[in-house]
Amino acid sequence: MPTESVEHHEVPSVSETVPRPLRIAAAYAWRLLLVAGVVALAVWLIIQFKIIVVPVLVAILLSALLWPALGWMLAHRVPRVIAIIASLVGTLAIVTGLVWLVVWQVSEQSENVRTRALERWADLQEWILSIGIFPEELVTEVVGFVTDFIGEQSDVLVSGALSLGSTIGHVGAGVLLAFFTLICLLFDGEGIWRWTTRLFPRQARVAVDRSARNGWATLINYARTQIFVASIDGIGIGLGAALLGVPLAIPIGVIVFLASFVPFLGAIVSGAFAVLIALAYNGPLIAIAMLAVVLAVQQIESHVLQPLVMGAAVKVHPLAVVLVVLAGAMAGGIAGALFAVPLAAFVNVVAVTLSTGSWRTGDVPENDLIWRTEPRTIGRADEEEK
Repeated sequence: MPTESVEHHEVPSVSETVPRPLRIAAAYAWRLLLVAGVVALAVWLIIQFKIIVVPVLVAILLSALLWPALGWMLAHRVPRVIAIIASLVGTLAIVTGLVWLVVWQVSEQSENVRTRALERWADLQEWILSIGIFPEELVTEVVGFVTDFIGEQSDVLVSGALSLGSTIGHVGAGVLLAFFTLICLLFDGEGIWRWTTRLFPRQARVAVDRSARNGWATLINYARTQIFVASIDGIGIGLGAALLGVPLAIPIGVIVFLASFVPFLGAIVSGAFAVLIALAYNGPLIAIAMLAVVLAVQQIESHVLQPLVMGAAVKVHPLAVVLVVLAGAMAGGIAGALFAVPLAAFVNVVAVTLSTGSWRTGDVPENDLIWRTEPRTIGRADEEEK
């Protein structure tokens, strides 16, 4: 009898029944979740060990800030030890001079500012009563509430200052750690970096080395341009305050300079402080003029300096800058907002270098010479080990 042929139909697997677009989306999804989990774990570890991480990051930023002067001296054949000492001493002298100017002007004018502020507050109270819209009892009650609130906040500030002794040890330890790390980076940055690259697989060391050096060059450009932009902000607003007769012009300029290292948020806070001092001491007309000065300086920064100078140095879109600053502030407060932009710029350049494959060209930025203690690259070192 003829045998009947039986057709066997393969039963499709479950994965094959899922549409291809959905499979691709799912593959991307679990990988993105994995990356997000790693990033979240890294952020959590940084927050847990912030007493160590923050001083080290401060030392890295300071080394980038010191590079223009240090690199110039090294290029003119000044011995590295002398160049490093000169850079540190010069920076310390500038900081000490600014602190002395701030303390001197605050001690000279703070009492006068306090007296004029109380007079302005009394004049404001009399003006509100003269209008006749609000009853005297309501005005007195509101004034009493505001006065009590200010007194309570002053007590909180005093108690916080008194409790500072409990954390002064941590601050001192952080300063010492940052200073020690800075000296180590300036003296033996190349050796530290070679040791770091040994943590990666041998075949990935060249890519890691060259992409990180590109990121380091971007970090140096960021630090250099940020100093320039912050100086323009501090000098412009401080000079405007001095010309308008606003007291504490030097402290205002220094606060604006320091706050400018936190993009967007720092400009708002420091500008509000300058306008508040002008309102309390000089009255509403000078306060409006001070506000105009602050807005003019900030407009020049945002529409001229940021696109032309900072945009080329950081290579991060302004929207990304705003988002990373807000995210950094939410995660790590002032320190998070301070380090958000340079960290984003570094990660952006490293990612672009790796993704485009430009690390294969072997081009090493000029700015990486700060790490050079001997003419030796990671790739050549690996060849010698073989």
